[in-house]
Amino acid sequence: MQNTIRVERARYKITQAQLAEKVAVSRQTIHAIETGKFVPSTVLALKISKFFNVELENIFQLDSEI
Repeated sequence: MQNTIRVERARYKITQAQLAEKVAVSRQTIHAIETGKFVPSTVLALKISKFFNVELENIFQLDSEI
């Protein structure tokens, strides 16, 4: 799964730690999602997209395998 969280954070000028606080996870979780080492739960993905006010599909994209 690919994502654009890093790009969205840059647009909002916030750190991983600030985003983590807003969506109630650790900074390490945000880092792991950004680097593709962790796939977020549906609830967490929705929280992140809501925070950035962006459609879920514009932040998270499935790999081209499917």
